[in-house]
Amino acid sequence: MSSVSTDRRMSFPMCLMSLALIMAGSGGPAQAQERRVEGLETPESVVVGPDGRLYVSEIGGFGSDGDGKISVIGSAGKPETFARGLDDPKGLAASRDAIYAADKTRIWKIDMKGEATVFVKTEAFPQRPLFLNDLAFDGGGNLYASDTGDIEKGGKGAIFRVTPDGAVTMLISEAKNPAIKSPNGLLSESADKLLVVDFSTGDLLRLDVQKLTTDKLADGFGGGDGLARDAEGMLYISDWKNGKVWKLDLRTPAARPQQYARSFKAAADIALSSDSQFLLVPDMKAGELVWLPK
Repeated sequence: MSSVSTDRRMSFPMCLMSLALIMAGSGGPAQAQERRVEGLETPESVVVGPDGRLYVSEIGGFGSDGDGKISVIGSAGKPETFARGLDDPKGLAASRDAIYAADKTRIWKIDMKGEATVFVKTEAFPQRPLFLNDLAFDGGGNLYASDTGDIEKGGKGAIFRVTPDGAVTMLISEAKNPAIKSPNGLLSESADKLLVVDFSTGDLLRLDVQKLTTDKLADGFGGGDGLARDAEGMLYISDWKNGKVWKLDLRTPAARPQQYARSFKAAADIALSSDSQFLLVPDMKAGELVWLPK
């Protein structure tokens, strides 16, 4: 666990609650209300760190190397630079002591002091990634990384698996399974199942990481981007191209995705708040992080 004190870990979530919750009428129950942080430079992903704070990847100028950064949402609700000098950081994942970021063709590890080191170099991949996008840990500490492939035309995508010590293998690619066309959002569902949303087809897939087979669970998610799931089993999906967000109850076989009324300019890689009351949505083109009530 993090060495951060209990007092500090408690104070920040409580601060966010004070920002994001209001009383519905005198003496009435608290109801979640949308809040947002503005002034972010092309925010792509958000994650709750091991210290309970929110970390956001900011691409900056797309394709402009060195201006990318990871910001932390401070106690005053403002973004503060945590790590700088990245290129186009996208998907984030948190371990017990660090934040990991997918950046073009490599993966960074950022310790809780904000020191960034390259965890997986470009040449460590069995084939050079075209567009590293999302990251997700499984229960065994393995890190999965999606390569969305040809971001303009679609296809040529892949998913890599990285061991805790940084060894990389190709898990699957479009060449091995055509359903894996342009994988983007990843979410570990169990020891042998990985949820994948595809950016070019808009399909939601369940990938068996042992058999390397896929089942299509739903479709129609446009430019599928981020995945998140709450403790009750509700899955949340974002669509970057069309600025939409859905929820889907995977516990009910016949359930269909329900679209939120709230629209975004470009809903990127989502996460749940630490209190599970909000869906955190980086709106890349608007430069905002939005607390969307579940």
